[in-house]
Amino acid sequence: MASSQASKAPVNPADSVDEEFVEDMSNFRIHLNPASMIPDLFSTYPPVRDELDTDTSATQDETVEICLPYISGQDADVKYNDYGVPSLDREGHARFLHRNLGTLPAPFIAADASRPWFLFWCLNALTLLGEDVSGYRERLIETALSMQNESGGFGGGPGQLSHLATTYAVILSLAIVGGQDCYEVIDRKALWRWLCLLKQADGGFRMSTDGEEDIRGAYCAVVIISLLGLPLDLTRESPAWTSDGTATLFTGLGKWVRRCQTFEGGISGQPDAEAHGAYAFCALGCLSILDTPNRSFPQYLDVPRLIAWLSSRQYAPEGGFSGRTNKLVDGCYSHWVGGCWPLLEACVGAQGSPGAALFENASQSLFSREGLIRYILSCCQDRTKRGGLRDKPGKPSDAYHSCYVLSGLSSAEHKWELQSPSAQEPMQGSGGPVWRVSPYPYDVQIFDEADRVGTIHPVYTIPEGKVIEIQEYFMSKEGF
Repeated sequence: MASSQASKAPVNPADSVDEEFVEDMSNFRIHLNPASMIPDLFSTYPPVRDELDTDTSATQDETVEICLPYISGQDADVKYNDYGVPSLDREGHARFLHRNLGTLPAPFIAADASRPWFLFWCLNALTLLGEDVSGYRERLIETALSMQNESGGFGGGPGQLSHLATTYAVILSLAIVGGQDCYEVIDRKALWRWLCLLKQADGGFRMSTDGEEDIRGAYCAVVIISLLGLPLDLTRESPAWTSDGTATLFTGLGKWVRRCQTFEGGISGQPDAEAHGAYAFCALGCLSILDTPNRSFPQYLDVPRLIAWLSSRQYAPEGGFSGRTNKLVDGCYSHWVGGCWPLLEACVGAQGSPGAALFENASQSLFSREGLIRYILSCCQDRTKRGGLRDKPGKPSDAYHSCYVLSGLSSAEHKWELQSPSAQEPMQGSGGPVWRVSPYPYDVQIFDEADRVGTIHPVYTIPEGKVIEIQEYFMSKEGF
């Protein structure tokens, strides 16, 4: 579900610094005079690095060199605030996203099986920018119907086989635009039967009939099931069905997710594979639906090791995240890794949580929000007439990065807290615990208030009000 870019191995601060690991960075081609309000961490070259020259270290040095002028306030064409942070080009990015919902040029034929994703990326990003997307309702319904299969689920385009990822993207797009006409597009009964066929006896889900079984399937399936209020019972045709009838769509899923945690502490797409930031988000999102994070995370994951691995994904001076060990920073991981933190903070910040005792002050942010905001606003915006958001300077903007960069910016700008509703408070959505959002209480807010984007639910990644609306709609229905 995400591209692969990332970082260097973390340095153990307990070790003394060996002089052979300290390099004179004066051989770089540019010299910086950073604005006084930009911390040295984000405005100077790394003081310590491994002198072993490899392709990885060379590309990392090149990335630092490319990003530093942007982060250090050296772009003469950009107006910076007192903290050395540029404004969000809200109008330019919105124009770019609206264009991506129109007719695309011929080279996009290569992305024919990703049509639902373009819908989701653009619609979700537009809502984060404060745009009204209700005008797309009729076209969205027509497009979604053309991709729905009688056997259940949605394909990547008309006549294509159903796939969990594209089904997830279509359903979230319908939820974002909202309204009964959008909801009634979904053939819930056929979808439920299809999901039962994807459910496996080992607890996981395949992405398609006879397709791969991975962590994306776990996350996409539980999102779909919980948004649409689908029954958890299995059909007899399901590979996971048992003669005693006790198995459900959720049986064994948490244990299957646990098998995906690697020796590094991160989460892989399937057991015994490489840890990846996007898979970490899928795992945490899945477990957050099965139970509240303060209970499900410690039950199925080594939370401290996961936090250590995710922390190693954030770089300085760039400030953004990589997706894997020894890979480059990439704007899309502003969400895939940045979106993990609200869920983990809900885990370690909950009173009585097993994870909370491992942190001296669980109420503090577990990542550098300032670093991520600086990277996004300084490096990830295409400020030409093209607009949109990108991986990093020198890369083209696209709908994918526009969605996930803005999602990461929202996570950095806001604080989410998980609360159980009181007896006097009406239940929301599925009737479970309630997520509350508020502006993050920074000691110093480095971005202008005009650059605050909208909020998305930390588990479902669409506006929280849209989650409540679709869940309440299907809760009110009897049967299919």
